[in-house]
Amino acid sequence: MSGHGDTDVDGVGRNASDPIVIESILGARQEPALAERLHDIGHHGAVEILVVAPADLPRRRFHALTDRGTACFVALPRSARLFDGAVLFLDDHRAIVVRVGEQRWLRVAPAGNAALELGYLAGNLHWRVRFEDGCLLVALEGPREAYLARLRDLEERGKVQVVD
Repeated sequence: MSGHGDTDVDGVGRNASDPIVIESILGARQEPALAERLHDIGHHGAVEILVVAPADLPRRRFHALTDRGTACFVALPRSARLFDGAVLFLDDHRAIVVRVGEQRWLRVAPAGNAALELGYLAGNLHWRVRFEDGCLLVALEGPREAYLARLRDLEERGKVQVVD
């Protein structure tokens, strides 16, 4: 089953508890033809949202639940790339659209000349970072506590301060 409808090739209805297999991206929700269909389906409250964390956008294969609890198995080809507003499923009664979750950041301020040491740690751990107002912002792609544990030694030695 390809995730493009509620019936498989034999015309047999899909069991509501079966996961939807998504093997392609149908388009963007802003495309005129899709936007019109989504609008119509939305009147019946049948547009489901599949929230994908920013760090998971490059993934091609994963399981997830929509905001309505529909199980989805995403199995995209290498050429496909998820994005905010990607329409993954659409039939006459329901649609599933991707919403990219908000990226959470950990703000860390180096003390004195500790910026180099903090940068070295972040690089070795392959953390995705950005810089703002003299602070290193670390993209949280896992539990916040895991990042704090890695910073604990520098923090205890007064080399960094977690700002928020």
